[in-house]
Amino acid sequence: MEFSQLRIFQAVAEEGSITRAAERLHRVPSNLSTRLKQLEEQLGVELFLRERQRLQLSPAGKVLLDYTARLFALRDEAQAAVQGGQPAGDFVLGTMYSTAAIHLPGLLARYHRAYPAVNLQVQSGPTGELLEGLLTGRLDAALVDGPLELAGLDGVVLCDETLVLITEIEHPPVRTALDVEGRAVFTFRQGCSYRMRLESWFSHYHAAMGRAMEIESYQSMLACVIAGSGVALMARSMLDSLPGRDRVAVHPLAEPFTHSTTWLMWRRGMVGANLNAWIELQQGSFEAMEQPARAMA
Repeated sequence: MEFSQLRIFQAVAEEGSITRAAERLHRVPSNLSTRLKQLEEQLGVELFLRERQRLQLSPAGKVLLDYTARLFALRDEAQAAVQGGQPAGDFVLGTMYSTAAIHLPGLLARYHRAYPAVNLQVQSGPTGELLEGLLTGRLDAALVDGPLELAGLDGVVLCDETLVLITEIEHPPVRTALDVEGRAVFTFRQGCSYRMRLESWFSHYHAAMGRAMEIESYQSMLACVIAGSGVALMARSMLDSLPGRDRVAVHPLAEPFTHSTTWLMWRRGMVGANLNAWIELQQGSFEAMEQPARAMA
């Protein structure tokens, strides 16, 4: 087996399609098909099951995917070790959409400047998908909504967020979910932790939540709420960054729904040089931000 073959195998497994994997790797599909066939012949097993228009991992393929993630991690660890423990190689970081927009840009810039030998890749998604990516080895670390108590994962706090409900600007104050019972809700797809928090909020007040309208951007959510089509839940920091925020009514939530904490999570025992450098940079950056705030207080 070669690392190049395993990279192709991993991409096809994650995309479920040779065509999409080829686009991701900037290769032609025929080349990927040939390399996959060679890998299957070398191993003497089928790695994929062909189901309709999608490739599904075979039992042997699932085993190999787990080993593939571990092999890539060991390769990066070995590279860092021979280079004196310096960060280098691939580092794949998952993040929630709001965290990517608000808190990551500065951290990414500082990390790139400090560790140019690291190929840092960022993948955005809802918390549920990010946790799956951690557990399968697709991601080296992920910024997710917490707190979390999952076997096999460790983490540190990134920041605290205040959550708010937004409605059309003329809507009267919202004190409980009963005040917006039956209204359509704009949210991300299943697996989004904020969506689960909103569902819990409605359930807490025994109020019926309206239809969940899945949207893939906060800008689109805000536009729909401005138009009076429904309500949405988002972090106050995210709302404050959006043009048009003054055209909606903002409603604070009562405890225990008003706060959330964003955590950096990783697989236990998998803290290599790349991740360790990120943790140190992250903690240093947010400690520096907190010091002026404490001084002003």
